[in-house]
Amino acid sequence: MSFTAAIIGRPNVGKSTFFNRLVGKRLAIVSDTPGVTRDRREGNARVADLEFRIVDTAGFEDARDGELASRIQQQTERAVGAADVALFLIDARAGLTPIDEVLAAVLRRSAVPVILIANKCEGRAGQPGLLEAFRLGLGEPIPFSAAHGEGMGDLYDALREIADREPVADVPADDSGSDVEGTNGVTDAGDAGAPLQLAVVGRPNVGKSTLVNRLIGDERLVTGPEAGITRDAISIDWLHDGRRLRLIDTAGLRRRARINDALEELSVQDTLRAIRFAHVVAVVVDAVQGIEKQDLTIARMIAEEGRAPLLVANKWDLVADKDAIRRHLLEQAEASLPQLRGLRLVPLSALTGRGVERLLPAAVAVYDVWNSQIATSPLNRWLAVMLERHPPPAVEGRRLRLRYVTQTRSRPPTFVLFANRPAAIPESYIRYLANGLREAFDLDGIPLRLTLRGSRNPYVDGS
Repeated sequence: MSFTAAIIGRPNVGKSTFFNRLVGKRLAIVSDTPGVTRDRREGNARVADLEFRIVDTAGFEDARDGELASRIQQQTERAVGAADVALFLIDARAGLTPIDEVLAAVLRRSAVPVILIANKCEGRAGQPGLLEAFRLGLGEPIPFSAAHGEGMGDLYDALREIADREPVADVPADDSGSDVEGTNGVTDAGDAGAPLQLAVVGRPNVGKSTLVNRLIGDERLVTGPEAGITRDAISIDWLHDGRRLRLIDTAGLRRRARINDALEELSVQDTLRAIRFAHVVAVVVDAVQGIEKQDLTIARMIAEEGRAPLLVANKWDLVADKDAIRRHLLEQAEASLPQLRGLRLVPLSALTGRGVERLLPAAVAVYDVWNSQIATSPLNRWLAVMLERHPPPAVEGRRLRLRYVTQTRSRPPTFVLFANRPAAIPESYIRYLANGLREAFDLDGIPLRLTLRGSRNPYVDGS
């Protein structure tokens, strides 16, 4: 049996640290700055023999309708409504605050069972706050230290009562970043049954969260006109035409020179980890502004990591001359990103939904190319044609011989070419061969690795 628990509390009481403690990994960004968490983050938690779904939420605070804080609070309320139990955290060292009392009143009126947890109870400094928590009328508080793992036994007893009640739905396996530790839960593309990992990246305020919400048909992520709303890389498991997908929304990437905040640096590192371990990475650009320098930097980073990229032109509904802008974007990508020749472009509007249906089929198509495995025989027939068409130049009067080519791995496709003098082969000739590989085997739009290796001369050393 399993259940879903939502972590609730005001800002900076240690909810994300508590979440990381229960899932056993560092999934959520933790900082002394209040209000770091904005979107709901989910994971699979374990306390002794109890396994359950856990949801980290943003800090509860007073907010007026229409404000960012109000939109964040709505996500918290949705998490509570969908949970089987609410884990209400207070800061025992700071004592009760008016917001704690308001939130306690809200939880008392709800139909969701509540477990009251007095966090930061290590040592004697938390004892007054622990006793004060009885005033909330939510039963006996559990003394706990998320930072040190103290109080797990009492928490287990309280959760066991929830687990022993009427059966609830099973926890989905391996969902929404449940196994993230520096990797955002991303598994190797070769894992049997693993979902296709699609990370959505780009500069701040290009519509990444709006696009993910549109894809899944739910206001799962906080959105708005403010730049930099998303801080954590949030994973959402989803089914598309019977295929498992994991959508990863990320924080916007600004130029490093503009990052002067420690919290933003943590968000950037979270996004970079999402790129590093994704399968397909959708680079979202503003179609009105066009491809900017930072967009190209992000795309080059994706190529260096060997991920499969897509170029997504959002806000397409605001473009007047669509044919001209499409040509301009493709020409700009071709000129600036030769290592990703043939990069796929998906124009769409996340706000209106127009064109969004083309994104996932394009992601699956580029994933299949990225996952290509080519047999050795056709590769060597191709090499013979390339050598006949354009032989390698002689160096210092000596001929360069290319003897054999084979693919050593996929994701991305990686080839090894054996030659008598690999170090002497010009870079221009290597590019000629790489472009020929793309053309002959339909490998456009993805990174491609072509390395050279020396071949042994059978007439040397008496062989």
